[in-house]
Amino acid sequence: MARAKQRTPALRNRVVEVAVATLEDEGVSGFTTRTVAARADTSTNAVYELFGDKSGLIRAVFFDGFRQLRERFDGLAESDDPRADLLDALQGARGFVRANPVLAEVMFLQPFASFDPGPTDLEAGNAVRLFFVARVRRAIDAGILAGNETDIAHVLLALVQGLAAQEAAGWLGTSRSTINRRWALALRATLDGLHPSAAASQW
Repeated sequence: MARAKQRTPALRNRVVEVAVATLEDEGVSGFTTRTVAARADTSTNAVYELFGDKSGLIRAVFFDGFRQLRERFDGLAESDDPRADLLDALQGARGFVRANPVLAEVMFLQPFASFDPGPTDLEAGNAVRLFFVARVRRAIDAGILAGNETDIAHVLLALVQGLAAQEAAGWLGTSRSTINRRWALALRATLDGLHPSAAASQW
């Protein structure tokens, strides 16, 4: 098969897709520009022309991860139960991390020394953050939660990331029922603790 020669948007999209797949297959330690180029059936020079360097390729993967996560959220329905909708979003984030553990690592844990996301890069997560803030705001307006919506959204996302990391590492249990029970316990305890009556007694 002839190698792709043109530095087109289609080739760029393909390289990013292959880079994500390479991360999932090879892990962070096995991720190299040369490997991605070979799997995308193009040259290393083409990858460098498209992304500048390995850091630029990782940055593209970083952005693509948040795009995929937001697409997952866009597929969630909104009901007349703000708490249930918020739990659906949290479980959606859990499902994304379970399905894309290495990609989630790039997005949230910065495993590559050559890529340290700056303020502009971190804006990639704004669409995800705003989605969560909006769902938290609905719960606050319904009297289900009390507090600052942005603070609560950050706390809930951090909780999901931590639990998902524990699940991936096998620390949450060995059976699906046990793992699900502990997820439910953590999410329920956190949301109950943010209920207006609980918040009032704490402060």
